[in-house]
Amino acid sequence: MNATRYPSFGVLLVDDEPDWLGSLSLTLESCAGISNITTCSDSRQVMEILAQDGMGLVLLDLTMPHLSGEELLDLIAERHPEISVIVISGLNQLEIAVRCMKKGAFDYFVKTDDQDRMIGGVLRAVRMQELQRDHREMAGRLNAPEIRHPEAFEAIVTRDRAMQAVFAYVEAVAKSPQPLLITGESGTGKELVARAAHIVSGCRGKLVTVNVAGLDDTVFADTLFGHVRGAYTGADQPRRGMVEESADGTLFLDEIGDLSLASQVKLLRLIQEGEYFPLGSDLPKRLKARIIVATHHDLAAREREGGFRRDLYYRLCTHRVHLPPLRERRCDIPLLLDYFLDEAAQTLGKKRSLLPKELAPLLASYAFPGNVRELRAMVHDAVSLQRDRTLSMDTFLQAVQRSQHERKTMPGDAPPQNPFSGFEELPTFSDAAAFLVLEAMQRANNNQTLAARFLGISQPALSKRLKQLKHP
Repeated sequence: MNATRYPSFGVLLVDDEPDWLGSLSLTLESCAGISNITTCSDSRQVMEILAQDGMGLVLLDLTMPHLSGEELLDLIAERHPEISVIVISGLNQLEIAVRCMKKGAFDYFVKTDDQDRMIGGVLRAVRMQELQRDHREMAGRLNAPEIRHPEAFEAIVTRDRAMQAVFAYVEAVAKSPQPLLITGESGTGKELVARAAHIVSGCRGKLVTVNVAGLDDTVFADTLFGHVRGAYTGADQPRRGMVEESADGTLFLDEIGDLSLASQVKLLRLIQEGEYFPLGSDLPKRLKARIIVATHHDLAAREREGGFRRDLYYRLCTHRVHLPPLRERRCDIPLLLDYFLDEAAQTLGKKRSLLPKELAPLLASYAFPGNVRELRAMVHDAVSLQRDRTLSMDTFLQAVQRSQHERKTMPGDAPPQNPFSGFEELPTFSDAAAFLVLEAMQRANNNQTLAARFLGISQPALSKRLKQLKHP
């Protein structure tokens, strides 16, 4: 996405009347935010301009000296089929319009047509061109196995294949002006992915993050769109909104699934029309930022339940990535553990700890409902309480047990299911105990100390039971 002009590709205006070119340029920029404009009053220069690349849309007059608009339409369709052409003519004749459409014109307007109708057609052509370019870029990037900008993702510690696929997709759509939706459980790193997308986009502006959870409609509008002086009681000074703060950059809206229906309407208009009104103002401003949104909710389910607007949902789904939870990328746990140990030691001014051998099996067997954020908190807490050279297991065990207890006692949760309820024939106490011991040993990777802690018994008691299994 071009950081200074919109759209990212050029829009060429061709007409032999310089006054009309100037008027049309001003209209497109003031009413549609289209500023990446080149004008040409000599039809003989058009093909030379298009040969220089960078053009995506041509607005073409029909009646011109030297080369007519229809002749140029044929040449563009033959040599630059990827470029969209809109014919804007002084001739209001159905036969000519049909002939131009058959030759490949995207649309046909008469110069006396309603201005809003013409601008709407131009914006439709721009969006279609953007989608086609996005598709070509994505197809090329997703076929390329390497990550072109690994430095953008260096804050995300991973070697998981699913995460690498996420990186490739983000690179493919990073320059697209369409919204990017990032989904995933809390603590999976959605904001880090948004930051990486901003870096890869090459935007000159900054990344502006707004957590919209809990914002009522008025606060949401004031936060995003700002206000003019006197907009409401206490508005003594005008204030720029976050949309304006993120101009030429990225606006990241976190927890979008918690947005009220009234605020969803305002966000839809911002994305759909590309404009907004500061509170108290009747003069619209143009959106000049890329929008990225994130949520831990299932937006499809919320849309089916009536909690999220369908039109906004499909607008946000143009580009989307889902971040896998930590329990689905267990290969990353040792990497993250090592990374957070160094981070905690540096932050707290301590020497790097040695890891107890029971720690890796414990973490590998844990579901991590809080994902990467939870693991980081565990490590920092353990390092802060460190007394010996080797990191204590107690902090990790207490965190795991506390989390498991909280999940069991959450209000509204169904009581734990009896694992024996479906058995036609119940096992004996001895058999049930044996199965439990074997499962604990498997989860502990044959570490008796850890397996005993899983079972809530002493290590000697577990050792005795293991001997009984070998010599019944």
